[in-house]
Amino acid sequence: MSSELKGKTAIVTGASRGIGKALACVAASLGANVAIAARGEGPLKETAAEIEKKYKVKVLAVPCDVTKLEDLENLVNKTKEKFGQIDILINNAGVSSQYPFEKQPIEDFERLAHTNYLGYVRLIRLVINDMINRKSGAIINMVSGSTLCDPLPRNFIVYSSLKVGLRAFSKALFWEMRDHGIKVTSLLPGVTDTDLTGKLEEITANASRLMTTEAIENAVRFALTVPANVCPLEIAVINQQTPWTKPVIPYKQDHPNK
Repeated sequence: MSSELKGKTAIVTGASRGIGKALACVAASLGANVAIAARGEGPLKETAAEIEKKYKVKVLAVPCDVTKLEDLENLVNKTKEKFGQIDILINNAGVSSQYPFEKQPIEDFERLAHTNYLGYVRLIRLVINDMINRKSGAIINMVSGSTLCDPLPRNFIVYSSLKVGLRAFSKALFWEMRDHGIKVTSLLPGVTDTDLTGKLEEITANASRLMTTEAIENAVRFALTVPANVCPLEIAVINQQTPWTKPVIPYKQDHPNK
């Protein structure tokens, strides 16, 4: 285990599985204690036990629905109670919904906005003042490779437009926070082999069109270990076989509930 982040504390949302779990492991592998958050308490506790055993760091599992402000406040408070302070925030929780716009359920809009945009902004707001007071901190936001496309990929326009907003917010936040010693990094990954894509037969039949989480893990490790006076503003990790010019994920799919 590396000791580069020994004594530091990281919060990782959406961390019970998939990309979030992988990123929590990255932080732990660098020596940081981690507070992991997700909606499902059972898988979350299993992940916490797994990380503690493998990396010999302290792990706090906090059930959290990032659409609820009270859950975000509880996550921050519980983390500070156990570890004293929050040095790193990795905003990863997200939901996806891909439809042609005229077929997309209207109730999806609020769920996407609260999870993929407001959840990130609110949680940052809850931790940022302590970081400002200490003049140090790192914030990493999971954006989307689809924001690199103009126009946005078909069937993704509500999801991706919110990610465009998050990308703009993150870049602006960097310029506000850099004089306080706080780093803000956006990750722009391509389509990754996770629970979201695992049931999509048309896509997973050709594994070359999917990335594993390894490239994203390496990007986060890089962001967390560069010199103190360096901030990777954006890191795009795109599979060369991802055909963004046409729908990659069909709208007729088994949408994961969590």
